Amino acid sequence: MTLFPQRVLTVSELTVLIRESIEASFSDISLEGEVSNLRAPGSGHLYFTLKDSASQMRAVLFRTQAQRLRFSLKEGMCVIVRGRLTVYEPRGEYQIVLEGVEPKGVGALQLAFEQLKEKLAREGLFDQSRKRPLPFLPRCVGVVTSPTGAAIRDILTVLRRRCPLTDVLICPVPVQGETAAGQIALAIEWLNRTGQVEVVIVGRGGGSWEDLWAFNEEVVVRAIAASKIPVISAVGHEIDYTLAAFAADYRAPTPSAAAEAVVPFLEEVVQTLVHLAARKRQAVQTQMRLIRHEVTRQAERLPGLQFRIQRQVQRLDEVGARMATRVHELLGMNRRQVMTGRHDMDRFNPWVRLRGACVLVGQLRKRVEQGMLGLLALRRQAVYALGGAMDGLSPLAVLARGYSIIQRVPDGRIVHRAEEVKPDEEISARLAKGRLLCQVREVLPESG
Repeated sequence: MTLFPQRVLTVSELTVLIRESIEASFSDISLEGEVSNLRAPGSGHLYFTLKDSASQMRAVLFRTQAQRLRFSLKEGMCVIVRGRLTVYEPRGEYQIVLEGVEPKGVGALQLAFEQLKEKLAREGLFDQSRKRPLPFLPRCVGVVTSPTGAAIRDILTVLRRRCPLTDVLICPVPVQGETAAGQIALAIEWLNRTGQVEVVIVGRGGGSWEDLWAFNEEVVVRAIAASKIPVISAVGHEIDYTLAAFAADYRAPTPSAAAEAVVPFLEEVVQTLVHLAARKRQAVQTQMRLIRHEVTRQAERLPGLQFRIQRQVQRLDEVGARMATRVHELLGMNRRQVMTGRHDMDRFNPWVRLRGACVLVGQLRKRVEQGMLGLLALRRQAVYALGGAMDGLSPLAVLARGYSIIQRVPDGRIVHRAEEVKPDEEISARLAKGRLLCQVREVLPESG
């Protein structure tokens, strides 16, 4: 009697059978546990042990799935994982191959946000000392946003209403999706290289946490922090906070608020200048009255100086009058510059230029029609003249004057001399209208 009645398996064969059985039974499972013994070799794969208070098992997250993690796995972190159970044949150990990992108790995006915020804060990217003041009246504003969203329309509307003299340079980029963060960062760097803009607005309209995530990406935050131009963050609504807002020089609650913050009302600036000029003029006048009063009081104490002091007072009055005139001239010049700017904007308005071009097109069309009619008249006169010349040279015209063409009847040859025909021979005479069939009675040669 044999000791082993059944077929003897090798260790590898048994391991394969166990793996196939496990994979068939546990192809998609979710587990909860604590991360332990985390290893991250250069291959990009993540290896760790998933354990609870009583048991543990090995887990592996391959590089493709690891790159999709929004947060960083940490030792001791409680997570919920999903994957398939299998057997690692070289060691005969079962393990779970992960497809996804979520932190327990907090969303992956929220955890990634907090981890990256803590990292960048330690580097000083959010320090208040790095914040720069916005320019008072920028000549050109750069805008990094989607060209089709409501944000760009709101920004342009506010800028045109508040300060139509300010130029706008738009960098159209996607504001959500996998490629959005990289293109936003490149747009910020490009605006810095142009040397044209004095302040940059970066943002988009409202959306979900996932929609706004591009403005939480590290590449965008570092591009804002590295910008040599002041940056305004205008992402979402007032309740939406992104890492871009922490790194920016100014956070606006909405895109419209960003446009309001970047430029003042031009009319308010002009009114402020007028008000300051009036206050300056009033202060000068008050100071002059005080000086005049003091000089008069001192002059009364010094006999003989009052006349000279009065002359100096008169000179001071003249200087004050000239200063007031100069102030009015400066204000008038500033008003003319503003009006000239508005006139230039109207002159370069594409709709105005289009209307002018339409009028010019109508005038040019009339000129072309008149030129064509004149050219046709000249051509018609030339044709009539050529027709008359051709009529004068036509054989038919010669026949019309009484001449005829004589041809021999048998072969139709034209007769040039009388000797070419014989008496009683039939000939044909072609007239201007019709022909004559004749018979030669007598040949009379040309007499010498």
